[in-house]
Amino acid sequence: MEFLHRLYATLHATATSLESRLAVLYLLLTVVLVAVLWLMRGRPTSFVAYLLPREVYRHKSNLVDIKIFLFNAMLGATGLFAAVTMTPLMTSFVLDGLLHLTGRSTAPVEGTWSKLALATVIMILTLDFCKYWAHRLHHETTILWPFHALHHSAEVMTPLTANRNHPVFLILRSLIYTVIVGAVQALMLFLLMGKIEVLTIGTVNAGYFLFNAFGANLRHSHVWLSYGRVLEHFLISPAQHHIHHSIERKHYNKNYGEVFAIWDWMFGTLYVPDSYEALSFGLSDIHGNRIEQPYPTLRSALLDPFADSWRALWKGTRRDPDAANAGERPSAP
Repeated sequence: MEFLHRLYATLHATATSLESRLAVLYLLLTVVLVAVLWLMRGRPTSFVAYLLPREVYRHKSNLVDIKIFLFNAMLGATGLFAAVTMTPLMTSFVLDGLLHLTGRSTAPVEGTWSKLALATVIMILTLDFCKYWAHRLHHETTILWPFHALHHSAEVMTPLTANRNHPVFLILRSLIYTVIVGAVQALMLFLLMGKIEVLTIGTVNAGYFLFNAFGANLRHSHVWLSYGRVLEHFLISPAQHHIHHSIERKHYNKNYGEVFAIWDWMFGTLYVPDSYEALSFGLSDIHGNRIEQPYPTLRSALLDPFADSWRALWKGTRRDPDAANAGERPSAP
C-alpha cells in the first residue's frame, strides 16, 4: 500500500507540479497556443482533429510512450531516481572545500532583486548546459547511444514522448547534473549569496516556467512552430527539436539544446530552418533510410538497449560524427 501511495503521489505531482512539463496548467496553455496557430493557419481541419489527430494518438508508438511513462513513474515511486540525485551533497562537498582553502565564510545572505535575477539566469544556463552535453554524449558515444535511441525511436510525437526515456539515460543524466549543478551552486553560495534563491513562479525557476508555458510541449508534437531565423540562434524552437528527431541525413547531429540555442551555435551543431520542412520521425541508418521499429514493446524498450550497448563495446566507444544522429543498431561482433 505504501508503494501505491508513492506512485499516486508521483502521478499527482506530474499533473500538478509546475516543475513538470505535463502539469495541467502547461497542457491547457499548450491547447490555447495550438488554437492560435490553428486560427492563423486558416482552420485547415476541425480543431479537435488539428489538436489530437487520430493517426498520431492511436499510433503504436504512442502506446509505447504511455507504457514507458508509467514504468518510469513506478521506478520513481521506489525512490531510485531520487537516490542518484545527489546535487545537495555535491554542493556541500565543493563549498566545504572552498571554505577550507580560503579560510573564510560564505557570502552574506542578501536577497536583493539583482542577485536573485543573476542566480536565476545562472541556474537555467547551467542546467541547460548540462542537458546539452548529456544529450550530445548519448548521441555520439556508442555505448550510451542505445539508451537514448529509445527516445528517438518514436515514430510519432506527443507531449508524453518527452518522457520516452530509458531509466539508464535518466540516471546518467542525473549524475551529470549532480556534478556540474552541485559545483555551480557551491560557487554561487561562496561568491554571490549565502543561500540559494532564484526568482520563481509558483515553485519553479521563472525561466523554466516561461519555457514550459509557451511551447515546450510542442517540442514533441505534430505541430510545427518556428521562432524565425534570428531568435532561433538563441532559443531552441519546437520546430528545431522536430528537426533533431528527423530521420533525414542532413538533420543528423543537430540541435541538441533544450532551451537555449547558444550551445549548439557555440559548438557547431545548430540547424536553423529557412521555412517549414515536412519531416518523418524515428530511427534511420547513416544514409537516412528508415529502420523498422526496434522497440515495439515495453520489454524490448527496456532490455534491448543493454544488449546493444554491450555489443558496442566491441566496436569502440566513439561513433562516427557523420552518423551521430542515426539510429542503426550495433551489429553482433
